[in-house]
Amino acid sequence: MGQHANSFEDFINVIFNHKKVEISPETEKIVSDSYHFLKEFSKNKVIYGVNTGFGPMAQYRIEDKDQLALQYNIIRSHSSGMGAYFSPEIVKSAILCRLHTLSLGKSGVHPSLIHLMKELINRDITPLIFQHGSVGASGDLVQLAHLALVLIGEGEVFYKGKRRPTQEVFAEEGLSPLKIHLREGIALMNGTSVMTGIAAVNIHYAQLLLDWSVKLSVAINELVQTYDDHFSQELNAAKKHHGQQLIAQRMRNYLVDSQLTKKRSEHLYKGEHKETIFKEKVQEYYSLRCLPQILGPIYDTIDYAKEVVTHEFNSASDNPITDLKSQQVYHGGNFHGDYISLEMDKLKIAITRLCMLCERQLNYLLNPKINEILPAFVNAGKLGFNFGMQGIQFTATSTTAENQTLSFPMYVHSIPNNNDNQDIVSMGTNAATITHKVIENTFEVMTIEAITIAQAIDILGYKDKLSTTTKLWYEQLRSLIPFFREDITPYPYLEKVKTFLKSHS
Repeated sequence: MGQHANSFEDFINVIFNHKKVEISPETEKIVSDSYHFLKEFSKNKVIYGVNTGFGPMAQYRIEDKDQLALQYNIIRSHSSGMGAYFSPEIVKSAILCRLHTLSLGKSGVHPSLIHLMKELINRDITPLIFQHGSVGASGDLVQLAHLALVLIGEGEVFYKGKRRPTQEVFAEEGLSPLKIHLREGIALMNGTSVMTGIAAVNIHYAQLLLDWSVKLSVAINELVQTYDDHFSQELNAAKKHHGQQLIAQRMRNYLVDSQLTKKRSEHLYKGEHKETIFKEKVQEYYSLRCLPQILGPIYDTIDYAKEVVTHEFNSASDNPITDLKSQQVYHGGNFHGDYISLEMDKLKIAITRLCMLCERQLNYLLNPKINEILPAFVNAGKLGFNFGMQGIQFTATSTTAENQTLSFPMYVHSIPNNNDNQDIVSMGTNAATITHKVIENTFEVMTIEAITIAQAIDILGYKDKLSTTTKLWYEQLRSLIPFFREDITPYPYLEKVKTFLKSHS
């Protein structure tokens, strides 16, 4: 951690691959220099959050004897979150984002703060942080207050699978609570780190969803023995969008050794074809034929969101900003979350669209009048007596509908608060949290689609004709859920397959 930019992959390695966080001597020095500069500079000057109140109370001077107590007051009074709590991976991501922004040397915090945050991450101590509380401007004040509360040795944490008082866990781990030196309370709370942490996790999972969507779509193309020209280089190069061309390229790569897809030139461009009704299907339904055009803009949306989030977690989202080079302190609004809010709303819409594609492809497989090759509901048993995938479709359809409703934007839902000091806010944390829900929902719909495709592969007897890509994930999935002719109770298998999809690419 430090003033050098970290890549998105660096962050993901800490969050998902248990890479340890280290504080370099260079980072230690710049944080220390920033702290000592601000401590001296703030004497006989008006510096927000050091010798003033907070928000609309900034007009009130805080006496020297009360300045440290002020920091404890802001932490405790704002530890007021409610609702469900964030998962360990999201909390770790949020702490990492806050640690990095404070390590840039633009916040004037004592170095002991970043070292204690590092220990929370490396020892998998997860502060209790609630989902409800942030309007996404002045930072994620309430949620970051819950982080700060843990750092001062109060509140609660999750540790080794149990929710426990912070004081007990710190004692077991030999950790000393943070001692406030100057402005560590407001420095912890004034920033976009929770929404950015959620956003980083969202993008990681969105990338997995997109890759799986291409793979599942390719598999259905194999099942119906589709023609190769809708994902051809020539057709997709006729449109200039990067995402479209990349998705088509992935499809070609995945299908390179399939024995099922057909060349149009060999089937429909040769011979006289004088029949009134063509035996060969001329074109597939849009959910199979228009994949580069549908998934391409989703790829581009994820890619740009990744760039924005990477910029955000490499930025100082505090107020005020301490600048060692100019030896000045600058007041402003770097805590405002509009960049994250807008990108999360866009990502939410894109992932809902992906979910809708999954649901339509699922419906295509389940309806024999449409696909013309599979029994109703991909039922491998006795029609009428067995039900196949009929019951599971209800879950996929209702979950997709929920995503469609959740996709209404938060970015345009500013509500003034804080005595109208915060008169226009980002709602970025709400946007990121709802996007996370949409992503979880989409994994559920995709789980149902993947199981249905596996059933279809077995019913049609195509296992040995599949592309290497499809055969690999098919065999992995079959290790989790067997082929079934008789009706089974599916819900235990659904959770296993969802976990598989979330952890494999």
